[in-house]
Amino acid sequence: MSHLLRTSRVFAWFILTGLSVAIIISASLYLYLRPSLPPVDQLLDVKLQTPLRVYSNDNRLIAEFGEKRRTPITIEQIPTLQLQAFLAAEDSRFHEHFGVDIKGLTRAAIELISTGSIQSGGSTITMQVAKNYFLSRDRTFIRKFSEILLAIQIERELSKDKILELYLNKIYLGNRAYGIAAAAQVYYDKPVNELSLAQMAMLAGLPKAPSAYNPLADPERALVRRNWILGRMKDLGYISEDALALAASAPITASYNARETDIDADYVAEMARAEMVRRFGDTAYTDGYSVKLTVNGLKQQTATNALRTGLENYDRRHGYRGAIAQIDISNQTPEDLTEQLANYPRVEDLTPAIVTSVDDQNGEVKVHTRTLGSATMAFETMKWARRYRTESLTGPEPKKPSDVVTTGDVIYVKTLEPSESPESPAATEGETLAPQTSIARNVALSQIPKVEGALISLNAKTGAIEALAGGYSFNQSKYNRATQAQRQPGSTFKPFLYLAALENGRTPATIYNDAPIVFEDSDLETAWRPQNSSGQFYGPTTLREGLYRSRNLISIRLLRELGIGTTLNYLKQLKIPTNNMPANLSLSLGSGLLTPMDLARGFAVIANGGYDVQPYLIESISESNGTVVYKAPETILCDTNCDQLEQQGETSITSIEDIPKTDGLHLSASTASQNPRVMRRLADSRSVYMMHSIMQDVIRRGTGRRAAVLGRSDLAGKTGTTNEQKDTWFAGYNHSMATTVWVGFDQPAPLGRGEYGSSTALPIWIDYVKVALADAPSSTMPRPNGLVSIRINTKTGGRARPGEDGIFELFKEEEAPDPLSLDDNGEHINGNQSESFSRQIF
Repeated sequence: MSHLLRTSRVFAWFILTGLSVAIIISASLYLYLRPSLPPVDQLLDVKLQTPLRVYSNDNRLIAEFGEKRRTPITIEQIPTLQLQAFLAAEDSRFHEHFGVDIKGLTRAAIELISTGSIQSGGSTITMQVAKNYFLSRDRTFIRKFSEILLAIQIERELSKDKILELYLNKIYLGNRAYGIAAAAQVYYDKPVNELSLAQMAMLAGLPKAPSAYNPLADPERALVRRNWILGRMKDLGYISEDALALAASAPITASYNARETDIDADYVAEMARAEMVRRFGDTAYTDGYSVKLTVNGLKQQTATNALRTGLENYDRRHGYRGAIAQIDISNQTPEDLTEQLANYPRVEDLTPAIVTSVDDQNGEVKVHTRTLGSATMAFETMKWARRYRTESLTGPEPKKPSDVVTTGDVIYVKTLEPSESPESPAATEGETLAPQTSIARNVALSQIPKVEGALISLNAKTGAIEALAGGYSFNQSKYNRATQAQRQPGSTFKPFLYLAALENGRTPATIYNDAPIVFEDSDLETAWRPQNSSGQFYGPTTLREGLYRSRNLISIRLLRELGIGTTLNYLKQLKIPTNNMPANLSLSLGSGLLTPMDLARGFAVIANGGYDVQPYLIESISESNGTVVYKAPETILCDTNCDQLEQQGETSITSIEDIPKTDGLHLSASTASQNPRVMRRLADSRSVYMMHSIMQDVIRRGTGRRAAVLGRSDLAGKTGTTNEQKDTWFAGYNHSMATTVWVGFDQPAPLGRGEYGSSTALPIWIDYVKVALADAPSSTMPRPNGLVSIRINTKTGGRARPGEDGIFELFKEEEAPDPLSLDDNGEHINGNQSESFSRQIF
């Protein structure tokens, strides 16, 4: 007995000594680590890494930027069953322990010894919060002890619900999904409150090993983990036996779901991203900023679609360039063909496909696509495919499918909607159509356009960008032609020249001679003999007709008389960039260089009645908690007391050097100031009103007649085509909106015979405006005081005599033609017309 007693005492002393040493070490570690532990209240202020999201002004998602997908939510938004699933998987005693679960640690040790693995885990949810928010992932004793201390401290200062909320918003759940809300969207494309019990359990199984238990990477292992969690939920009383049986028998329904954007607006999204990074640096990607843009969702999608359709239509008119590659398909399985197609990217709506058979007798082609598998291409969708020879020449119309494609061709096709399919079956009474997928496997031959274009639409009174498309495909080319392409504007420049003339004593009735003219220039090897696009000359012509019919000779004579210096100075007054403008008479034909944004802004000045306009894109910026940190300043169009308003706002731009470059990065309303932007008058309202009237005639009876199909009386605009049809334009507006379209090749080259602004750019403009102004009332500039309407003789520019043919024309009161007087025979005659006569001669 004495021996047993002595052994017991020794053993007790060992235990006591061990406990004492453990307490001393623990106390020492606590005293050592306590000062370096972060305060728990930091958890309440922590910013979860949340991506940058860009929205339209009607709150439709345009883009999301950032490595981590996360959508923070509150504990109240998470269903109770989902919370219980995580508790069953990670910490079933969460509501009982003080941050460290002694029983849980013991259970984990027993599981490790008995099974070789840990199913339930040893760390509590609170310990995981401490680790995820504050500590590194180093596997050291010091880090683990710090985790335990922090967990205890967190439990003292935060509620259980708050701890659970922090945990479920922070955890990584695979496939770049951080937090339960992001995971629900990525795996099931649903909000958290719409998940089934089986789906909830599947997500709850991910924190332990997001890759190993991932339903996409290893479905079998994920299924075992899910069903174990369901069993734990049953054991803990969270669900019934029937619920367990139903959920455990459910198939795996997870699939990868990248968050779909609501609008196709990649060029706009990139402009917003670049501006945010310029403002906030790399934190723009992680601090959860929401950016609301000025673009309207419907208008933006319409702009994207209209531009792509217009470029595809031009491309088809000039023929089929052939297959992009040839593949030997003998002995190839569908899987082999799919693998071969991996080398050819999808471009917007165009899908790569391999021709697998050509049937001339039935007029159809079988193709294999990566997404649809086998599909049928009817000959009706291929009849456009004349062989391309040059930009002005195509081959004969194909008569059968083999005239266009051969077996093994790699081509691009576009999936047809059922209603677009050449022979879409219609269900009769008592019949049921085949599944949608079988109908949808009809495709049409297509090709990626080589031609490019841009569309930019501005609110004429504020400068807000309502829609912008910088090219056919951002994924194919990130070059934003709307803001970066410096191109010759051609005849779309003429309205600025004519406006300068109206501000310098000319009237819409001023007569100029549309006749041949030759310029000798020592710098040129040959004389310059400019012509009208028609190659004809029309004699004495009013300025009104000269502009709406786009007569080049009238513009040249006008610039020569007005003066190049006077014109360039007026352009500077309008704040139109002149750095790339020639100081010679070719300026009158638009030989300078402007971006589509520059031109759209200039037309917006005319559209709004003559006030300055500075384009801007960002309407507001909000932090992840909803706090607005930036709001675009109000725009004030100013006629009087502008100096006083400028002193209050300090945001007015007074010279062309002050204009921010509209390259998508430094837009003028992106300043930090919240004061109004004061936009001064740049052009006389009467001159601008007369310009509205003249350019409305472009659509009524001039080069823009196609736009009359819109049936609106408030539209005005100007076509533009440069030498050899290298650049084609249409810039149009009403009093509220200004929209410019450009079409051309990135490397300037002829677009081909018969291609003008009216045939390339104008149809795109029409398609956009038809939707953009669909529900908008007519918007015309109010007629300013000081104008008179007088009936004139269009051949002389003077007042029409009684009984003489004439039209009513607008004049400033002080510039109205002289009243008619009587000659010696009592006939009405005009006053002094010597100046007008000299213009008719020279």
